[in-house]
Amino acid sequence: MKDMSDFDGLEVGYDIPAVPGMSEDEIQTPCLVLDLDALERNIKKMGDYAREHGMRHRVHGKMHKSVDVAKLQVEMGGACGVCCQKVSEAEVFARGGIKDVLVSNQVRDPQKIDRLARMPKLGARALCCVDDVENVADLSAAAQKHGTEIECLVEIDCGAGRCGVTTTEDVVKIAKAIDAAPGLKFAGIQAYQGAMQHLDSYDDRKAKIDVAVAMVKDAVDGLKAEGLECDIVGGGGTGSYYFESTSGVYNELQCGSYAFMDADYGRILDKDGNRIDQGEWENAFFILTQVMSHAKADKAIVDAGLKAQSVDSGLPVIYGRDDVEYVKCSDEHGVVMDPQGVLKVGEKLKLVPGHCDPTANVHDWYVGVRNGVVETVWPVSARGKAY
Repeated sequence: MKDMSDFDGLEVGYDIPAVPGMSEDEIQTPCLVLDLDALERNIKKMGDYAREHGMRHRVHGKMHKSVDVAKLQVEMGGACGVCCQKVSEAEVFARGGIKDVLVSNQVRDPQKIDRLARMPKLGARALCCVDDVENVADLSAAAQKHGTEIECLVEIDCGAGRCGVTTTEDVVKIAKAIDAAPGLKFAGIQAYQGAMQHLDSYDDRKAKIDVAVAMVKDAVDGLKAEGLECDIVGGGGTGSYYFESTSGVYNELQCGSYAFMDADYGRILDKDGNRIDQGEWENAFFILTQVMSHAKADKAIVDAGLKAQSVDSGLPVIYGRDDVEYVKCSDEHGVVMDPQGVLKVGEKLKLVPGHCDPTANVHDWYVGVRNGVVETVWPVSARGKAY
């Protein structure tokens, strides 16, 4: 829990949605609420799984953008560090005390490369991904300029169709260039299969990962033949971590959404055909909203619309209710079908967002609740860090 002095000068309802000690009923809406018990169980469960399978877990900071959540994942879940997608995001975590920070993306802009090269001076191990040999000289020059070291992973496109190379020949070529470059260190391989994470079928996801594992194994063998060892062979998401962890090739997971669990991830199926939010992971992340109008008999209007969430992966689901349904939203309003007229003006509902990552990015605060009482309030530390 943060000390109350951390909130001096902040007015509830204007600057901040709640303060510790408040009843959950007093939280201002719309805002993000974390069920701390569920969050901690999710974090501990993934941490235990990684340890039992001899894996490191590098949590994905882009999901929650919160130094406080990341610290919980390190302290309670044993995470080795974080992944970030942007240098600005990585800087926030490094300044916040996270000691091992991977920009799991390419860094090509000269100013961003310069900032990345300065990150070790913040006390953090700094890593990034490379998929073009021409990037190596720029990274090396910046590291030498600042007297630091940047560790580099060669990224393999193992099915996502975005960044990364597709042949072992290219992996070896880039890795050798990194290894020879002053100020750089070859650290291994980045191979995250993002395109299959949300496939409903467990077997369909496994088929995609089998292709990725074969590519990665071939690359690791090719690097070894050149005398290059991989400290990191990273990948694995909430929809696939059990495949990478038993592959005999990967040694580092990069799961993110497991900690919060959103509606889109929740619908995918485990090996027994069950939704993963009905046993494997718990919903811990909600948009708290309240009914602001019920002028129409069969519908309630709530105060969480487009500006309170991302709907790229679908509309939110009302948590714990099957008698009402969130069906539409505009900028400031959400429409909830209420055919029996059971909702009242002022009544609060918990929404499970379709996609947690971009939803978190439009809020300033997380309100952590336990047993109906606000226990902590955390800033969304890296909110808006998109450059």
